[in-house]
Order: sequence, then structure tokens, then C-alpha cells
Amino acid sequence: MNRITFFIIISFFCYSSIKAQDAFDIVLTRYSNQENKCTYFDNYFKNTPKEIGFSIKREGDKLYFQVTDKAWAIQLFKKSGDGIALDVVSKSRYDCDKEIEDVQIRGTLLKPVYAQQLIRGFKPSLGNRFKTFIGSVPENLREDELEFNILFLNNKVLCRYQRIYNLESYPWELLDMGVYLDSLTYKSKKITNTTDQFITKYKQLKFVIPFQKNKSEYSSEDIKPLYDSLRLTDFNIKKINIQAYSSIEGSLERNLELQEKRANSIIKSLQSFQKPDIVTEISSSENWVEFFNDVTNSKYKALKNLSKKEVKQKVIGAVSKELEMYLKNHRKAVITLSLEKKDKYKDMTTSTLISTFNQLVKEENVKEALVVQNSLFEKIKEEKTPDKLWRLTIPKQVKFVPILNENSMFKYLYSLGYSKTAFDELKKLEKLDPKNKRIKYNLIVVKFIIWKNNWMPIKMSDFKSEILKLKSFGITQNLIDRMLVNFHIVKAQKDLRERKYDAKDESIEFIIDTYENFNLSDYDYLSLAQFLNFYSNKDEAIEVLYDKVRTITIDEDLLFYYLNLTITDEYSVASSNYRTVMLNAINMNKKRFCKLFNSSLNDGVTFQLLENKYLKKTYCENCNK
Repeated sequence: MNRITFFIIISFFCYSSIKAQDAFDIVLTRYSNQENKCTYFDNYFKNTPKEIGFSIKREGDKLYFQVTDKAWAIQLFKKSGDGIALDVVSKSRYDCDKEIEDVQIRGTLLKPVYAQQLIRGFKPSLGNRFKTFIGSVPENLREDELEFNILFLNNKVLCRYQRIYNLESYPWELLDMGVYLDSLTYKSKKITNTTDQFITKYKQLKFVIPFQKNKSEYSSEDIKPLYDSLRLTDFNIKKINIQAYSSIEGSLERNLELQEKRANSIIKSLQSFQKPDIVTEISSSENWVEFFNDVTNSKYKALKNLSKKEVKQKVIGAVSKELEMYLKNHRKAVITLSLEKKDKYKDMTTSTLISTFNQLVKEENVKEALVVQNSLFEKIKEEKTPDKLWRLTIPKQVKFVPILNENSMFKYLYSLGYSKTAFDELKKLEKLDPKNKRIKYNLIVVKFIIWKNNWMPIKMSDFKSEILKLKSFGITQNLIDRMLVNFHIVKAQKDLRERKYDAKDESIEFIIDTYENFNLSDYDYLSLAQFLNFYSNKDEAIEVLYDKVRTITIDEDLLFYYLNLTITDEYSVASSNYRTVMLNAINMNKKRFCKLFNSSLNDGVTFQLLENKYLKKTYCENCNK
């Protein structure tokens, strides 16, 4: 799924001052008798539509104030003393060997630019924006990594001091309800990838293998019970990703070396069970996440407040032996297998597959026709030729309903644009086989897309009744609950558009009360958290992910979404478990974590996050070169 980068403007007010000669003519503090001077600015920003954006644009060493709506800016700067100044902040302020000075102006204050010069300077910029020159980067800072905080001045009084957080968000969708093909089939979605793979050919398995202390060699005999339990008869392992974890005691170098040996040994054993080569990815780290989780409620909970080096110095001898009850569970590998279904027809051309399928249908060999149809589906996906589906000849008879059902649902899975076509075909199948639970279920799934996009009129109460009636056809309650959560997700959107705020809130309450009734994929967790955050339930969104982000099996992108959701919130960062969450991210992708503290102009959130002592401590321990 494509990531959307967006900027959140954070405004705050500070009351410490700097030397008068450094402040030009700006009144940096808001004394009580000056409060009313900021009333207009306060109200104006409060009522600014979210579609209006502004930023600082750097071109070489020149700096511009850029806006999406010139009229908005003209209306903001009404008086001659209204204007902008910039605080040019260098990342060197946050060097790990420096104490951060508690000051209002964090860097170098540039001379303010006032209304007349601002308005007169606006010129068209790229992307239907307008920009106006407001200063140049000081010569002594031109080689530094910089950010530019904005001082908004109302009659020369500082009314807003703003910095920009560059956060990432992701579009969210309905929870994946799956569809009935041969069995209930779910799309395999990557959070940051637009490509959906539905499981006619591919699937993923994730599981954990515990390690014995100091053991690094795993034979085929050791692995065979695991391999057999995975029931891979119809699949080959295409790719294996191993995240190997050691317990935290001892030498880091020795721990990582041991993990590499363990991971390679497992891969060698798995490769012995099949001929096609397995693509491999291995990462190794110490299991600080589960260590801190486990000591939280023990007499060693004070270890959570120490650096990694200090913890290692403590966990030796008798302490190590006493903690072994926890440490033995920390030595493990999290293994993700990407599987490809064995396909005896994979070397056939599309045309040959179509003629083979049609012949099998004539012979009424439904079982084999389904196998060929699945192989054909994969060819059509690869070739992007969905029109070839209409070359399949399938009689509209009950005996062929399994084939017809899969055919219709493949169109839906191939592209949501075929939803109405699939729906109309399924309605005809429903008349042919009125008690078929697969058709009933698939009809509801497709109907959700039609309802959500307003492609045909659907009465809300009748649709809800149809969902509830699925139980009488043998659909399990957990699947029905998942559909009901989706029902209320769409209903909340519609209620909000119609300004039915109480009804919208009732739907959100239902979702919060119900989502724990069924298992969620990482993609589902993301969709649910995004939905709740969008509807101003940030605390609930955080709560949904709170336990999951402290597990080493969480999807990397979901973990980093949680960081984006919380890292600017001082209360979240100060919580006792936040360091554990950050260490989880560091273990998964240290480079990506450290990049969060780049400049907001250099793909980071902002290096000014390092004003926070908890974040700076973790950053300096793990990212400082």
C-alpha cells in the first residue's frame, strides 16, 4: 500500500526569553496585558481548513514561506506589524555529548519579515502553491542539517511558535473478510505495498522455533517434525526470513555469531526437503524486548532503567542463573516462510489452459477443472488479461456451481471494478443454489464494496439483517462479527457525512467492544487503528496496538506506524514500556528507526524529537555513530 507522507504542524508557546538584542523587535513573551493581541491569530488558525497547508521551502540558501492558498495568507497578515520570523535550528544542538540548553529560541533567529513585504513578495510556485522570500540560511550553518521553526507575529508579539513533524500515514481499508474459493481465502497484503496476492498460489506462514542454550547445529532430524507439521505437501518454500534472537547476557559479538549459525543451520535443514532453491534473509539481535517485558513484574524491574551495557554488567553469575527462567525463553527464531503452491500446469500457455479447462468441463470433471482454473487465474494475473475469463465455457448448472463461484470471485479479487459484475453473477448463482453458504457469504463481501462506494442503493437495515442471517447457513460467529465491525466502519463514515454524530459514536463504540471477538492480521490492526485515529479516538488507536507492539512477531510496518502515532506525544514516550517498543523497532530495522531523527526535510520526523530526554537516551545508545 502506498505510504502517504504528510506534515503535522505543532504549535506551542514558550515563556523563557533570550537577550533583547538578539530578538530584533519581537516581543518574545506573552504578558497578561498582551493576551488579547493574539486572539485574532488564535482564532484564525483554529478555524483554518485542514486542506490549507504552509511550510518553509529551501532553494539553495534562500528560504521561502510557501502556502497552498495565497488569499488565506493575505487575510492572516492584516496589520503592518504582523509577520514571520524563522528560528534556524541545527541538529548539532542535539549532539549526544551535549546537554540541551532550555531556551525559547533553539537556534539562530532571522530578522522578521512583516506584512507588506510578505504579501508583495508572493509568487506562483510548483504544485499550485505560492511562495514569498523571508531570508537566507546563515553562512556558518550552510553545511549543517537544519530545520526551520516558524514564529508567527501579531503586531510584533510572538503568538505561535511552530515546528513541523514529517509523519507517515497509510490509507486504511475494511478488515479483510476473505472470500470462499476452495476454502475461505484471504488476500495477503503488505502494509506498504499496493500488490495483493490472494492465496490460490501463494501464502505465508510465521512461527517460532526455540533454541537450546549454546546449541547452534540443527539437523534434518531436528527440523523434520516441524516441517511435517506445516503440511507443505502442495507447496514449495520460495523464501525464508529468519529473525534470530539470543538472550541478552554475554558478549554481543558472540551472541550474534551464535544466532547466524543457528539460522543457517535451520535453512540448510529445510532446503534438504525440496529441490528448488530457497531465497534466504537472516537478521540477528539480542532479545531485549522480551527481557524487559519479563523483568517488569520481577524484583529486577530496576534493570529497565539502565543502559544495555549496565544491564549486561549486572546479569552475570548468580543473577544470570536466577534470571535463566526468563532467559531460556528468549533464545529463539521468528521464521517467516513464503510458500508457492506446486502447479503441474504452470508450463502451459493461457490458450492451452483455456482449451484444457473447457474439455474438462465437457467431461464433467469438476475437481480437475478447478485445478486448471486456478492455474489459469495466475496466468491472467501475470499477463493482466482478465478478458480471457469470458472464453471459459461453464454451463449454469448446480454441479458446476463451485467453478462458477470461483470464476466470479476471481473477477472481484482481480479488480474491485468488477465488483458489480461479480455481484450480478452471484445473484444468479444464488437462485441456482439458494442454500449454498459460500455464495451467500461471497455476496455479502462484494456487497460491502458496492455499499461503501455508493454504486447502487442499499438499505442499511436490510443489509445488516442479511449479515446476521449468515449464521443460519453455517457461517461462524467470528466471521459474522468481523462483518459487523466492517458494517459499522462504513456506517460511521456515512453518519459523519450526514452529520449524525451520535449514531457515528455508537458505531465506534460497537467496533471497540467487538474487534477482540476474532483474530486480526497485522493489516487489520493497521486499518482499525487508522480508523479510530481518524475519528479522533487516538487513545483507542494506541490501545488497540499497545500489547502487539511489544511482541517480536509484529509486522515491521505496523510497529513503525505505532511509533509515528506516539513518538510526538510526551505522555506516551515517558511511559515505562516505550523503551521496549523502540528497542523492538531497532532490532527489526535499526537504520529505519534512526532515520526518524533526521531532519523533517531529510525524510525524518524531526531531529527536534531529541528535546525529549527519553528519546535522546535511546537514540544516543543505539544510533550515535
